Formats: sequence, C-alpha cells, structure tokens
Amino acid sequence: MVKTTDIILGIIAKDLKKSPSDALVIGVAQGADGPVLLSNPLSAKAAESLAGSLQLLGITGAADQAHRLPGLPETGSGILVLAGVGKLSDDGSLSEEALRRAAGSAVRQLAGTSSVTLALPTATLADVAAVAEGAALGAYSYTEHRSSKDGLKAPVAKALIFSDVEAKSAQPAFDRAIVLARAVNTTRTLVNQPPSHLYPESFAESAKELAKGLPVKITVWDEKRLEKEGFGGILGVGKGSTRQPRLVKVEYAPAKATKKIALVGKGITFDTGGISIKPALGMGDMKSDMAGAAVVLNTVLAIASLGLPLKATAWLCIAENMPSGAAARPADVFTIYGGKTVEVLNTDAEGRLVMADGIVAASLEKPDAIIDVATLTGAQLIALGLRTAGVMGSDSVTAALKSAADRAGELVWPMPLPEELRPSLDSQVADLANIGERNGGMMTAAVFLREFVGKNDDGQQIPWAHVDIAGPSFNNGAPYGYTPKQGTGCTVRTLVAYAEDLLAVSA
Repeated sequence: MVKTTDIILGIIAKDLKKSPSDALVIGVAQGADGPVLLSNPLSAKAAESLAGSLQLLGITGAADQAHRLPGLPETGSGILVLAGVGKLSDDGSLSEEALRRAAGSAVRQLAGTSSVTLALPTATLADVAAVAEGAALGAYSYTEHRSSKDGLKAPVAKALIFSDVEAKSAQPAFDRAIVLARAVNTTRTLVNQPPSHLYPESFAESAKELAKGLPVKITVWDEKRLEKEGFGGILGVGKGSTRQPRLVKVEYAPAKATKKIALVGKGITFDTGGISIKPALGMGDMKSDMAGAAVVLNTVLAIASLGLPLKATAWLCIAENMPSGAAARPADVFTIYGGKTVEVLNTDAEGRLVMADGIVAASLEKPDAIIDVATLTGAQLIALGLRTAGVMGSDSVTAALKSAADRAGELVWPMPLPEELRPSLDSQVADLANIGERNGGMMTAAVFLREFVGKNDDGQQIPWAHVDIAGPSFNNGAPYGYTPKQGTGCTVRTLVAYAEDLLAVSA
C-alpha cells in the first residue's frame, strides 16, 4: 500500500511564544547591494543586529540557502533559520512561486525537527497559500524499504505560518494545499517504488486502495479482457513480461458536472527497451517510466477530493517492457484499439503504443479535452532540459495548460507540431510506424499520438494536448526548493489548476 503522511498546517498572527516551535524561519533576499532581511516578527533591535551581520555570516539570500543560528529568547524557538528566497522582483516583491520554493526548501532541510514556524512575507491570502503548499510539498520522505529508520530524519510534522491573514479565511487554502501535496507526494512515492514491488497488477491494486473513500469508480482490464476487446498496443508491449499488462480507468463523475476531461497516462512500470534493449548505465531509472500514469491517477483523486464539479477520467496504460521469447520484435505489427495498425520499428518506442490504446478509449467518451502525460522521449531532455515539460497539441489546450502551469509554479513550454514530421511515420506494411524523424523526436512522438485522437459530435478532432515529462518527472540531481531526489510529482498541480481554470471560464 502506498502511504503518505499529511503535514499539519496552522497560522499564528502575534506572540510567537504562545505557539512555540522547534525552528523559526525568516527570509533573506538577494538585493542589488547585498542580502536583504525580509519583514519578520523579530524585535526592531534584534532584526537590525541580524541584518547587519548577514554578510559576515556568509548569507547571500540565494534560493535554497538555509542557515541555522541559535534561537532568540523572544521567539520561543530553539533554532533561527535564515532562508534564501532568491532575487526580488523589480518592484521589490516576491512571486508566489518564490515563496512556495523558499518554504518548501526550509521545511525539507529542517527534516528531523518536529515543528516549524514560517515567518516569510505573506501580505495576501495567495501568499499564505503558496507558503502552505511549499511546506506541505517539502515535508516528504521515502523510507518504505529501509530495514531500520535509525539515522533517518523524519519530515517536519507541523508548520505554522506567521501572518496577519485571518486563520478562518486561510483554512480553505490549507485544505487545498494538503490535497495537492497528498496527490503530488503519492505520485512521488509510486514513482520511487522499485519495479520488484510496483508492476502492472500491483499498480492497479494501488489505484483501488488510493481511491477508497472517494466518489471514484475504478475499472481494471486484465490481459484476457484486453485481448478480447482489442487493446493491441498495451498487450503487445507487455507480452514480453511474466507480469501481465493492465488498463485502469479512474472515473470521477459528479452529478453537477459542467465539463468533461480525459487524462491518459503512460504506465511502463519498468522499461528495458525490450528487444531494442537500452544500455545498462542508468537503466535503473526506468522504474520511473510509469510517472505519467501516476500523475493522471492522482490528479483525478485530487479533483475528487476537492469536489470540483467536472467529470474527470484517467486512463492508466500499464505494462512492463521486457525482452524474452514472447516479446515484441522490430518489424512486428500491432493493431491498436479501434483498428489502426502500427509497424513496430523500435521496441523501445513503446510508450506511444500503450498510449495510443488509451487515447482511442478516451476519445470514445467524447470529452471536452484529452490530455496525455508521459515520460515519452529522451528528445524532451535535449530540447527543454531536466525541469521543463514540453506541451504540444491543440492551441486552446496547450495555452490553457501553460497558463495553469504558470499559476501552479511548474515549468511547461509549448512546442509546435510541424506537419512535415508526419510523412516520416509512414510504414510500408501498416498504417504508420512507431518511430519517424529523429530530429525533433519529442514532436514526432506527439504527431504519432495525434493520429489516435478521435472526433467530437461535430466531426472535429477533440481538443487534445500531449505533455512530455521525461526530464522533470525524476530528479537525479540534488534536491531543490520543495523538490526531492527521484520522483518529483510534477504536472499534478498543473492539471488540477487546469481543471479549476476550465470551470472558471465556463462559469
């Protein structure tokens, strides 16, 4: 069972001593002339003395800096932490994302302390919401497979936010922060699971467990039903493994739904590349090739937890891509759900094959929009790096996703779908091939997926977008902000924000 623990959030407006904590966090920014101590609850004398010592202490205000000092008697905290927030905006303000990252970084680095007071600048409810979200995202750890917890630092259990914003008005923001953090952290934990423990059948069971208590319906296609109904992409990719593939439908359908969206996620629980096997170096990271499915699962669960009045359906396309005597071969032809045929020229281009089945299935329900999420191509990393997801598809959906990502504080960049890429997917023996033009490979993969998007009742292609998260879904570098090592949970918050924005536009 995938488990996450929610942080306790609260607000404090006056005397810090009445609500003591283990650590008090205040912000330091990078100013034009050196570090700048931001507004804080210290006495004028203490703040002035501290501000004058910043440079001597080697404090610059750079993002992710967290300097610990002995606590001051006036604060009621044993530790005073000076947290870097980075550069101020031109008008001297801090963005919500800067606050979110500063709070998350401080809470992450204060693992081992039980409670924290975050005294970052929070003039508005939106600022409080950002700090709360960052704290909840920063309080994450993955220790499930440790035989002993000795020496491991438990994440912060409680975070108080020092602010003049009324506690009553902040509670909805806290509730939303907890829901989002639970969805993101559960996604992280699923991604971090070793392939010995997370495989198609256990992934489907985890989806059932996670949905318990929510108004969500789970439907699972096993290998027999997949074969009977013609899901040739998922079956073809998964047939090389002794662990048989699954398709999981996660449906939230409130009675008052005014919009309908479908989310399709790539769920390759481990990707060896199949017969077109990958190099051994770095193959262990391929446990994360199911991140797209984890994202769409937890997005729908978050939407259900928030009670948003729209229908949201996730399609988890789950298989393990292994080489064996039963595995797919280069030159095999798969028949995708709905009848289109694909010549498999490279068995390591398997994600688009399972996704094709899911996109066709999602199209049959004629949603207002289809969004697919996948760790699809190494070309995404070449084009956009390790932290920025690529989004391609219908202009209306890609623009809305970019706007939602900006609000959520996630990095997304729209990419084109040049028409000249489509001929490169032509096959001599099937309707199309699973690989095409190597240059611009991220976009070529999206052009392939577009072939399987169905039409609405007006005969027009259903609005659709493809999100490639190959880089940002898994962090092999050092932790930063509220982002830990390994699974990041990226795109969940963007998709929830997209759903909220969709409802706001239609209101």
